[in-house]
This record gives sequence, C-alpha cells and structure tokens, in this order.
Amino acid sequence: MRTVPAGGPTASATAKPGVGFTGTRSLEYGGRHLADGEAVATNELFDVDVEIVAGHQLHYLVFPVLDEAQTFASTHVAVDLLLDDGTRLSGTDATDVYGYPADARGQGTSAVLWPDQWNSVRVDLSALAGRRVVKVLLAYSCPDAPAGTRIQGWLDDVRIGPAERLDASAGPLGHVDTRRGTNASGGYSRGNNFPAAAWPNGFTFFTPMTDAGTIGTLYAYQAHNNERNLPELQGIGISHQPSVWMGDRNQLAVLPAATHDPDSGLSERALEFDHADEVARPDLYQVTSTDGLTAAITPTDHGGVYRFDFPAGHGSVLVDQVVGESALSISDDGMLSGWVEGGSRWPGRSRMFVHGAFDTRPRTSGAARGERSSTARFAAFDADRVELRVATSFISLEQARRNHDLELVGRTFEEVHADVAAAWEERLSVVAEVAGATEEQLVTLYSGLYRLNLYPNSSFENTGTAEEPRYRYASPVHPLEGPAPGGASDTETNAAVKDGKLYVNHGFWDTYRTAWPLYALLYPGLTAELVDGFVQQYRDGGWVARWSSPGYADLMTGTSSDVAFAETYLAGALPTDLALDAYDAALTNATVLPANEAVGRKGLERSIFLGFTPEDVHQSASWGLEGYINDFGIAEMATALAEDPATPADRVPRLREEAVYFRARAGQFTELFNPAAGVFTARHADGSWPVGADFDKADWGGAFTEASGWTFAFHAPHDVDGMAALYGGRRGLLAELDAFLTTPERAGYSTIHEAREARDVRIGMLGMSNQVAHHIPYVLAGAGDPPRAQALVRDIQQRLFVGSDIGQGYSGDEDNGEMSAWYVFSALGFYPLRVGSGGYTVGSPTFDRITVRPLGSGRSLTVEAPGASDGLVHVAGLELDGVPLTDVTVDGDLLRRGGTLRFTMSDEPTDWGAVDLDEPLSPPPGLTDLTSTGRLAGGGLDLSALTDDDMRTAVDLGTGSAELVFTPGDGPVRLSGYTLTSAGTDRAPTWWVLEGSTDGHTWVELDARSGARFPSGTRTRPFAISGEPRAWASVRLRLGGEPDQPLRLAELELFAAPGS
Repeated sequence: MRTVPAGGPTASATAKPGVGFTGTRSLEYGGRHLADGEAVATNELFDVDVEIVAGHQLHYLVFPVLDEAQTFASTHVAVDLLLDDGTRLSGTDATDVYGYPADARGQGTSAVLWPDQWNSVRVDLSALAGRRVVKVLLAYSCPDAPAGTRIQGWLDDVRIGPAERLDASAGPLGHVDTRRGTNASGGYSRGNNFPAAAWPNGFTFFTPMTDAGTIGTLYAYQAHNNERNLPELQGIGISHQPSVWMGDRNQLAVLPAATHDPDSGLSERALEFDHADEVARPDLYQVTSTDGLTAAITPTDHGGVYRFDFPAGHGSVLVDQVVGESALSISDDGMLSGWVEGGSRWPGRSRMFVHGAFDTRPRTSGAARGERSSTARFAAFDADRVELRVATSFISLEQARRNHDLELVGRTFEEVHADVAAAWEERLSVVAEVAGATEEQLVTLYSGLYRLNLYPNSSFENTGTAEEPRYRYASPVHPLEGPAPGGASDTETNAAVKDGKLYVNHGFWDTYRTAWPLYALLYPGLTAELVDGFVQQYRDGGWVARWSSPGYADLMTGTSSDVAFAETYLAGALPTDLALDAYDAALTNATVLPANEAVGRKGLERSIFLGFTPEDVHQSASWGLEGYINDFGIAEMATALAEDPATPADRVPRLREEAVYFRARAGQFTELFNPAAGVFTARHADGSWPVGADFDKADWGGAFTEASGWTFAFHAPHDVDGMAALYGGRRGLLAELDAFLTTPERAGYSTIHEAREARDVRIGMLGMSNQVAHHIPYVLAGAGDPPRAQALVRDIQQRLFVGSDIGQGYSGDEDNGEMSAWYVFSALGFYPLRVGSGGYTVGSPTFDRITVRPLGSGRSLTVEAPGASDGLVHVAGLELDGVPLTDVTVDGDLLRRGGTLRFTMSDEPTDWGAVDLDEPLSPPPGLTDLTSTGRLAGGGLDLSALTDDDMRTAVDLGTGSAELVFTPGDGPVRLSGYTLTSAGTDRAPTWWVLEGSTDGHTWVELDARSGARFPSGTRTRPFAISGEPRAWASVRLRLGGEPDQPLRLAELELFAAPGS
C-alpha cells in the first residue's frame, strides 16, 4: 500500500470530484493483495508532537472506493496514532463515536464506512490524556480477500483537537441539524433533503440554495462547491418542495450583496461560505459569507423575517424567481410585491403571490443587471442592517398582504424567532428524559422528529382576522374556477378558493408504515387535523391523493392513506365523525373505478374481482400486495367503527358487512403467491403465472416497485402467520428470511439509486435504505425469531444513521419523515408492524430510559431498558407497570394509556417471546366467487358482462326491474355474501331481493335491500347473507331502480360460504 498527495476522488455521486472534502488536495491511498486471505499494511503520514488532553478527538475524512468484486476491501482502513511510548491507538479499545472499533479491521468488518463517498470518522482520545502523539499513520487490515484485490481511497482533514460539543442548554432544538440528508444527489441518496427553516407543518419553507436555478437539489453539502472547494449560496429562498423527486414549485430566491449594484447571474451573485459559519435549525437559518455578509431568516407560517448585516455599512438585497414565470417589483419606499409561478410538473400547482416590506427605505431599487435582469429585482441600502418581512399567498395579492399583517407587522425578528422556536420545542419535547444517549444519537433522534413534523404542509390561509379567523385555500384538487377563470391575474388566483383547512405535500406509500403511526402516538390531537386536511381533498375533489404534490400525482403503488388513516383511528387519534369521513374516502379508493390514472387503485376494474392485480398493470405485484395491506386497514377500521358508540346506528350494519368483506380481501395475498417460484410474483388475469421455478427473485423492477422481488416476499405484514403458512410454516418463512439476509445484494439488476444504496447497506438483500423494506426486521420477530430481529434492529440503528456532521445521517431517501419515524419507533423498542391495527411489535430499545409525553394528552410512557445504552441488545423480559408481557405483539392501547414499560436486557439471545415454530398454520381463506363456474340468465339478455371480472363492462337490464337466475356449475352452493357493481349512479339498482331454491320453483328469501345507493359512479358494494348457510340449486336476484328509469349493472359476485 502507498499513500501519496493527490487531488481527490475521480468520481462520486455525492462529492465534488478532483478535490478533498474541504481543500483542493487530499491523500490518496492504494494497493493490491498479493495473496489470498489476510492483508495488512501501514503507511507513515506525518511526524508530529501533539499532547492529548481530555476532550480531544481524532477526526478525519475517508473516501473508500468500491472494488469491482464488491469485497469492500478499501473500507478496511483507519488513521492510527503512534504514541510516545511506542504503543498505538489501534492497540487500545478506542471506538469511534458510533461505538465501533477505531482500528482498521474494526472499521472494515463493522461496515460503518460507505463506499464511493466521504465518511467522517471521530474517535474520542480522552482515555489517552497526557500521552503524546509522535506519528500519524494510515493502517490497512483486511481479514480475507482474493489475491489481486485492489484497494483505493482518499484521506482528508486529519486533525487532533477538541471535540465539537452541542450546547446542552439549548434543549431538543439544539440537537437538530437541518442539513442532515443534504450530502446526497439523484444518483445516491443519504437523505436527499434540504435545510428547511419553517413553522411545524407550515405553509412556507425557507432554505439556503446552492443552486437557485433548479426545482431539484436545492442545497448540496459539498458537490456544488466552487473552485476553492467551498460552498456558495445563490439564494436563501422560499420553497414548497415535498421531495427532491417531486420537485419544487413557487420558489423565490433572496440574497444580499456587498454592492449597490448586484449582478443577477447565478454564479456572479453567489456568496462563498464555510459550513462552520452556518446555523441550520428549524427556527433559524443563518450564514456569514467569507466576505463578511451575514444573512438570517426566521419563519412564520406563511412568511418570515430576513435580516442582513452589511459590515461596510452598505449593500443590497436581490429578489428573484427560481424557475418559471414571475412579475416582481420593489417600490421606492421598499415594498416588495408580485407573483411567481412554475416548477414541478405535477398537478395542482397555482400562482403564488408575494408581499413584503423592507424596514429601511432603499436608496435605489429596480431591475438587477446581468443574465437574469428580466426577473431579478434589487433594493440598495446605506445601512449596517436591513430586515425584509415577506409573506405569501396562493389566493391573492391582497391575501398575501393580510398574511403579512397577521404574522409579521409590528413584530421584531427576535419575537418571531422566539415564537417559532417555542413551536418547535413543543413538538420536539414530546420525547424527553433520554438517558444513555450519545450526542450523535440525540442529533439523530431530534432531527428525526424535525423531519416528521416538517410534513405534511398546511395549504390554507386565514382570510378573516386574528380574532375571527376564516380559513380558506386555493384548491389543488378542484377544477380551476377561481375569480380569474381565464388564467391567474396579477392579483388573483384562477384556482377554486374553498372553505376549510387543506393539507398537502405527502407521499402516502412512503409514509404509511411509520410516519402516520408515530404521529398518532406522539401528536393525537394534531393528527386529527392533518387527517382532516387530507380528507378535505376527498370532500373537495372526490379522492385523497396517493402523492399530494400538491394535487393528484400519478405516482407510486397503493392508496396508502387507507391504512394510514385506519391506524390513526385505531390508535385513538380521530374523532368518530372524522373517522367515518376518512373511512368513506378509503372505501372510495377500494371500490370505485378511478376517475383517471392519478387517483384510486390501478387495475381495480379487474383486481377487485380476480383477487389480485393482473400482470399487465405496471408494477402489478406491488399494487396487489399494497392493496391487501390497505384492505386490512379498512377491515380494522370498519370493525372498530361498528363498535364505536358514537357511530350512527344506521351505519353499523353496513360497516359490519364491509368489515367481513375487506378482511377476506386482505387475506387474498395468497392469490399472488406463486408455488413454483416460492414467493409472491406477478400473475396473468387468467390465473396462470408468467414465471415459474426459474424466477430470479433477486431481480429488480418489473412487477415490483423500487426493489427486488425478494424484498416483496415478506409483504403481508398484517398476517405474518398466514404468510408463514405459504412457506410451509414458521420455519419455512424464517428459512426464506435467512437466505434473504445472507445473500449479498450486488445491484446488478437495476440502475436506480435505491439498488446501489441497498448494496452498500450490506445486510444481504435487505434494502433498509428504502421504505419498502422497513417492516422486514420486525417480520423476523413476528415469525418466531425475536433475538435475531433484536440484533438486526440494533445494527440498523447503530450503523445506518451515521454522518450527520457532514450532511448525511440516512442510508437512503428520507421521505416526509418516514425513515426518521422508523428510527424513533425502533429506539423506543416497538414498531407498528401490523399497521392499521393500532398495535406494536417489540424490538430492541436503544436507550436506558426515554419518556414519551404525547402532545396535549396529559399522559406519559416511560421506557426503561437498563444496559441498552451499553450494548445489551436482547430482551429477556418485559413488563408494563409490573405486569409481565410475554408476546412480541403488544396491544397499542396499553402503551398509549401511559405507564412504565420496563425491559430486562441481556447480552445473549433469550427465549422471551418464543413461539412454537412447528405449530400448524393455515393461509387465510379469501373469497370464492361462484359465478365463474355457473350460468347466469335473465330476460333473454347476454349477461356475460356481469361475470367477466371487469368493472368497465355492463349490461342494460331494461326499465324499472329485472330478474336474474344463477345456476351453479358444480352442484348446489352455500352462500355467505355477494357484491353488486353499479355502472353509473343514475342507473344503479335501489332495491333487490336475493333468493335461493332447491328445485327451481320454490324460492326462499336470503337477503333483501331497499333505498340502496351507489355514489361515485361505478362502485362495488358488498352485502352479507345472514343465518346459517344452506345449499341451493339455484339463486335468483330480483332487482329494480327508480320507476321508468333504465337499469344498468356492471358485475355480480356470489361468494361461497367458508368451508363449502
């Protein structure tokens, strides 16, 4: 091995190439294994004479390159220290700040270093206080690699000195760094976030922009650096970005300049700075440039206060759009006014109006010179300090002024800052009294709560007064019909302006697993408002968005708000009336033919009858498997609502029969289990399988979303026992999980960034870098191996949330708080595996003690786990207020009532939570439609469309009434229920009688309905048949609608009773 001065990495998805991490040079190391097996080497880097004192830390940056064979050999490196007595740091028990051995072999075997990107390594040297460092070394120690294996990497910023410490007096807010997740890109994610200062769930984000000409990566921690390898700001702007992948919209960039005549060009106006001169918190973003300018922003809900300090006593402030169109002006008296429009391609975007006021009269103002002179405006000042108060609106310019008056007028920078800081402290303080946590863990914990509370976002405005508010919003889901129907004007939107509180900016596929369950646990009252804000989309536009950005984005698989909202209700966060509205929205998703591709469930027109989403639907297996999870949530919600005393009595019977129907649908995941392949796969509409025993489950894409088919092999978390039955029992499922967790992911099947991140996680095929795998560690516990689940969860917590000090902190996309919520739940020691049930599955708590105080509840839950912070991983016992708990599944209501949950921890696996691995298990029964094997006749009509498993076809049954007779193809049948599918609200039946006969002459009434409704066009409704099922040779349906109105029906199903 040799180490030489060099530029820097030649290529990286996250770093600036050709330079070090902070300087323009670095040290390059490289070498080659000369034989199979172990290899060690040491290079001397520097002769030094440094005394170690208590509190000193070794800190360096290392960039290991991934070799072609993916041995990760280059990660087996570490900076070592030769001490004055001839011993080395590597000969001690020193660890890095994450608890891994600080020597080269320890760093490599722990898999804590990520390839092809910079890694920050920090080692506490306090135990060596009084000793002197005489040489700095670079050590390599790999226990096993083939001969010829090449290693390569770069080293930078090696230093020994005082460790940076957080201000403990700052409280939870002092542990939040909003730059976490910004050392990332579209090619490789370590979060893919931006440093938003905002009100919790606020209307407006303020963010520094290293690229003020994009809707994508607004702020790159290092990749956008200049020729001196320092970052530059092109704006500190307004954003509404829900995700880098969705893109930003309605942006505004604001930036100070040292001159009276600023250049508007992005590179010309850029301000160079150092990350050490930033404050990046939710309540405040502040930066001082290398030429001494200081800019700060503190937010309100719809606006904020900028503060600019000019050391020369003069300067200017530039205001510009980012992309799209705009009309901005700054008057002679310092009033900012206008609008911006543009950005993301997703539906629902409308014009944003801007009103602002400088606190100092400008000496000049107007269009800025340079390449963006057509859009950029400036105001110049002779002053040491200038403040700009700015507010926005999607309704009108007048409303922007009103928001400005309500939130900013008459308030100092310090007062605004104190209010937003208090709002964030309230949100963050729901988790407190954390004992045994390191500073890094506290940063991860509280920065995670920040990410959770950043989204979703309010989209409503107070059009009234502070004393008598009236909340309205410019609708992103309603057809355009506003005060300027021909297009938005300079003063008013062309969006429909509606009453109510709407929330936007959320991808439910990304968040349903953890974010909504954590909201329900920590913020039950707030959760109700957030849910109502999305149900408002249903009231307004007929649907809840799958991905609200801000309207209906045709993206992702599953109508996952169904199970998310079910979880919030089952967890006690929703009042009954709101829960019923949320249930109706879910029912629409699950039973109504979608109005277009952007809403509802794709493939529903056939999947609702087939029991699975057919293969010709893009990502069909994912759509099907997510559908079962959502149907489970609907079943749980219907069951609970039927028992809720506040539910209107006339709704209870329907809720009960829908609960039965959806519970059976939730069990139809068995329909996608391919016996030949041994896992879930795509399936043709005719029931045949497109793949067999040769199916490569390590392959990505196709029928699966953002993952391999193997990842989806465990995608029925709502029924782990039923899923295990498909694998031959618990042992079979555990064997499949073992193979999954020990087969390396090579990322050879896919070019998407998720594949590379999953590879670098190095837990077999488990891509914990993406949401779709986040339940899998807990499936281990549910399937009968709690000790392995405990060890795996703790490994993920310790190793995959590193690098916060250099803008990392995550192992993949941190979408709307979901990955953060996974960490928080896992740190508490339990997780919502059966999301939609309100219950939890036990994992392994991180801290010796932590207390949860749900906001506004007056209750608290203290989790005690003595020894957890010292590395005890396994659970030997569990008690709630002294009462033993012996099962890995815990009733969530017990924990939400509060008390003390006490874990007994062990350093060895135990039999706590063990189950009989050989217990016989059966898959859920699902639904069997008898019409597929019989004959349906009536009125001489061709009725084939009523049994063709397709919502889109229908039969005109004449006027007034009709009679249909079904003759089973395989002898007498016993019925448990049936469905009818309307073909338009105005032609749907309103009454019917279902009858059975043993001889075709005498008919017995099985069920009768009147006054029935089929809202929302083409909708399937289930109905239960009461009483003990009897065998019938014929079944007759007599039905009718409004007198003299045509009668039309799309589908009829008759369900076999269980066991028949």
